[in-house]
Order: sequence, then structure tokens, then C-alpha cells
Amino acid sequence: MNLSMLRQEAGELFRLGAPMVATQFFIMAMGFLDTAMAGHYSSTDLAGVALGGNVFWPTFMLFSGLTMALTPMVAQLRGANRIGDAGPIIRQGLWASGAAAILCVAVVTNAAPLYQWAGVDPDAADVAVRYLKAAAWGMPAVLFYVALRYTSEGLGKTLPPMLIAGSALPLNGLLNWIFIYGKFGMPAMGGEGCGWATAVVMWFELILILFLLRSRYFKATGVTSQFSWPDPKILKDIVRIGLPIGLTIFLEMAVFSVVGFLVASLGVISLAAHSIAGNVNWATYVIPMALGSAASIRVGFFVGAGDFEQSRKVALTAVTISLGYAIMVSVLLVVGRHGIVSIYSTDPEVLALAATLLLFIAVYQIVDDTQATIVGALRGYKDTRAPMLFSLVGYWAIAMPLGAALGFGWLGYEPWGVYGFWAGMTIGLTIVAVCVGWRLLITSRSDRRIRLLAGI
Repeated sequence: MNLSMLRQEAGELFRLGAPMVATQFFIMAMGFLDTAMAGHYSSTDLAGVALGGNVFWPTFMLFSGLTMALTPMVAQLRGANRIGDAGPIIRQGLWASGAAAILCVAVVTNAAPLYQWAGVDPDAADVAVRYLKAAAWGMPAVLFYVALRYTSEGLGKTLPPMLIAGSALPLNGLLNWIFIYGKFGMPAMGGEGCGWATAVVMWFELILILFLLRSRYFKATGVTSQFSWPDPKILKDIVRIGLPIGLTIFLEMAVFSVVGFLVASLGVISLAAHSIAGNVNWATYVIPMALGSAASIRVGFFVGAGDFEQSRKVALTAVTISLGYAIMVSVLLVVGRHGIVSIYSTDPEVLALAATLLLFIAVYQIVDDTQATIVGALRGYKDTRAPMLFSLVGYWAIAMPLGAALGFGWLGYEPWGVYGFWAGMTIGLTIVAVCVGWRLLITSRSDRRIRLLAGI
């Protein structure tokens, strides 16, 4: 691809992806507020919220990933100029969200044995359990919300979800302040207050996105034109595409959750520093993740239109941009690590440990960011099963055992503690990045495979 074409496609990705970047930043900022505000209440509450998140977010992403299938499915229909066929698919996506909500609530409200099994500090575990039970009240709302959000993005309308997420951010901060610290007559609930704030914000987001159903582009899908009972055929397609997406995300997040449990056994200081490092990594991950989502939409659109060459150009451009961004961020993390961690805590021990961990993040996020964009591009082709398998092997057969071996000193060397876990994660993720990159290269060059995956 020549420079002119690269610039043109980069501009298109920016136009589509910039609102998605902002949306992810708003979501990330809510997590930042939860972590920072709980941390300034106490280190125990910071650890408790982190432990609660280690159960809540992987579970949520597993089931919300199911409806992420709506993005490439709708995008390909839009590219084929068959947008009126999207209505039945969207309705079935909402049925899938309802079933997922029931399962999610069941999981997050029964997580206490996990903390007991992991030997987590009892005080931090108590905060985590209370946080989860509060946040669970918002789970049904957020799963219906994300189904409609992914639909909107598949329709090429990424600005409305950004505006919704942006309006939810100040509400989240206000509710955290009220519930954590006990304002306006409310009791001070510490980390549990983050859970109640999260639940209220999730219902707020659902209410706002329901108004979009009256918009011209949603009406064009026919989603509200009639009622549909569950359709096994369409639900099977959603599960076939979406379940691997959810599992891929879950496998990555679950590794972090398990690592969080293992690090918790090293003490509250190590867990707090690990939580800060993870939060910073998430911040660096936002742009390439959103770029991958934008690539998914663009790739899906061109696949639906039958322009496979242009879909390849989209994927190449997105990955090139992501890699350049990752290298730049790596330099910034090394130079500014002490100032960055000071945002999260005032505890000198936590700050010293977290600052060193950012050196690991500087390397880790290069492969993390790149593979996120690659996986997003593969979603546009509806190629979701292979990334799931790569993640299973890379995270659970390599990263987890290697990280534990280094962290606890099982290899006969002195234990590296929390540093060992991040070293193992970096090695495992590097293998995943190489594998998904190879898969994208193979898929994007095979017109036969593209047609087979798209069902055309």
C-alpha cells in the first residue's frame, strides 16, 4: 500500500474510530475513578475493588462478547446494502442478552468461595463481595445496553455511544463520592459504594440508548417494527460468532483475575501496586482496542460489499497504526512512570513497587496493543474461533504457569514476586500476538476463506 492510500484509509479509520476511542476512554475513566477514589479511602478498599473487578469484568466481558457478534454481522449487511435484514438479528441479540444477564448475576453474587480458596486477605475479600453484590443490580441493564451499542457501531454510528459514555462519567464520579465517603446523609460504604455507583450508571446508560431506537438509522433496520420470539437459527449464528469473541476476551481477563488472586497472597501492598499497573495498562490499551473495533466495522463493511482487497488494506493500515502508537507509549511510560503512579496512591511502598512494574508494562503493552487491533480486524471477517484457541494456549498453557513459576520461585531461583507474573504474561502474550498476526495474514489473503466465514 502506498503512502497516499495509507493516509486515506487512516483518515477513514480515524473518522469511525475516534468516537470509539473516546467511548473507551470514558469507560476507562470510570474504572480509574473507582480505583483512585477507593484507594484514597483506604488501601484495603482499593484492593477489595480490584478483587471485585477481577470477577465482575471478566464475567461481564464473557457474556457481552456474545452480542459483540452484532457488530460484524450488521456491518456486513450494511456493506451488502441489506440493512433491513438486521432487525431480526438485533432482536435475537437482545434475547441473548437477557439469558446472559441471568447467568452473569448468578456468577458475580456467588464469588465469595473464590476469595476463600485464594487465601485473600479477609478484609479485602469482604469489600470485594459487597462490591459485587451491589454492582450485580446493574448487570441486566448493561448487557442490553451493550447489545444496542454494538449494533449502533455496526451501523457505522459510533458517536451516540460516545456521548452516552461521556454523560455517564460525571454521574459515576458524583455517585462514587456520595456512596464511598457517605455524603448527603448516605452511610460511608468505601469500596462497596463503587458497586452501587456502577449499578446506577449502567441503568442510566440503558435508558439513554433506548432513545436511539427512534433514530432514522435504527428504524431502517426494522428492529422495532415487530416482536420476535427466540429464533434458534439466528441465535446459533450469534453464538457461533460471538461466543469465541467473549471467550477470547474472557481468557485474557480471567488470567489477570487469577494473577490478581495469586498476587493477593503476597500481601496488600503487592496487590495494590499490581492493580495500579493493570489500570495503567488498560489506559494504554484503550486506543488500539478501539482501533480494532473500528477495523472490525470497516473490514466487515467491505466484506459485505465484496471488496476483499479493500478489506485487506483496512487491516494492514490498522495494524501499522497500532504498532506505531504502542512504541510511542512505551517510551512515555518509561520516562513518566513515577508521576503516573502517584495519581493512584499516597503509600510510598505501593508507589515504589508500581513504578517498577510500569517498566514491565512498557514492554507488555507493545504486544498487547498490536494483538488487540489484529483480533479486531479478524472479527470483521467473522474469524473468531482461531483467536480464541490462540488465547487459550498463550495465556493458560504458557503465561499463567510461567508467571507463577517465576513469581513463586518454582524454578529454583529466588522468587520474583509480582514481577515474575508480569514477565510470564509478557512472554505468553507475545506468542498470542505472533499467532493472531499469522492468522490475519492467512485469512485476509484467502478469498475462499473470507466467503466461507461470511456465509456468502
